[in-house]
Amino acid sequence: MTTYDDRASLTDLTTTAERVRRSVEGVIEGKPEVVRLSLTVLLAEGHLLIEDVPGVGKTMLAKALARSIDCSMRRIQFTPDLLPSDITGVSIFDQQRREFEFKPGAIFAQIVIGDEINRASPKTQSALLESMEERQVTIDGHSYELPDPFMVVATQNPVEMEGTYPLPEAQRDRFMARVSIGYPSPEAELQMLDVHGGASPLDDLQPVAHAHDIVKLIEAVRTVHVAEAVRRYAVQLVGATRSHPDLRLGASPRATLHLLRAAKASAALSSRDYCLPDDVQALAVAVLAHRLLPTAQAQLNRRTAEQVVLEILQQTPVPTAAGGAATPMPQHQPGAGYDGRQQPGARRL
Repeated sequence: MTTYDDRASLTDLTTTAERVRRSVEGVIEGKPEVVRLSLTVLLAEGHLLIEDVPGVGKTMLAKALARSIDCSMRRIQFTPDLLPSDITGVSIFDQQRREFEFKPGAIFAQIVIGDEINRASPKTQSALLESMEERQVTIDGHSYELPDPFMVVATQNPVEMEGTYPLPEAQRDRFMARVSIGYPSPEAELQMLDVHGGASPLDDLQPVAHAHDIVKLIEAVRTVHVAEAVRRYAVQLVGATRSHPDLRLGASPRATLHLLRAAKASAALSSRDYCLPDDVQALAVAVLAHRLLPTAQAQLNRRTAEQVVLEILQQTPVPTAAGGAATPMPQHQPGAGYDGRQQPGARRL
């Protein structure tokens, strides 16, 4: 259960997260659900994959999030000739000292932006596997810890496939969530012309939170209570992907863990010290869909992984406060964020 001090931490979390949200939304107009999901992944100690067509602000979102926090940031432009040592670092022999000296690579930052990650070869992409999962890098038998907080924000273009390498399943599984920004509304695009017409708003963006503040907020998210019924609900949703006839690869146990962590962060952003089934349901598409592989027949029928997850949400009974199961809730749109408001009559589990 949560103590009084933990509740105070959640209050600080809401205040700090609101400052970061307003800062990022000053750059990314008309996409509050995308900004909220980015914050959710950051506070849940995850990594974010931004997948969309060119020119919608994928890199701008990643940079705005990084610059809103006073922490170290590195940007890696993934290209076919990029080497794994360019990311992780390399040991160089020092002639004067007569010994090898480790030169850290671009991964040694608190927020790492991987631009067009699918343009690098699978060998280079695999250099991120250890760092994303274990938050360390092993070079020549020596392990080097990465700083806290640590988050990888990667972008990729799903349309232009020439000269690209699809992300392997092991790489995609390490991203907590995938988000698509989408085109802005006409009103947001008009506002973008006013804001971005003269100069980039990133030039004037100042940090509104410190790295140590984010570390404290992450610790506060860990204290969020998750009832047994909500945990079972998450397990049922993920388990249903492993037996669905339209999927040849379901979600892994890591996906279950990521879904629960993201739900706790979403609850904390809503000033709650406990999770609701709504938190799990609203994040299911963003957390699970990019890990799933449809069968050949499903692809012929133009069935997407997002549609399968929404179908599973419709078919899986939702736990209630009384300990039973209610009729599945109305489905959320694919890729949509969660506003965090508690449903009328919802009770703590």
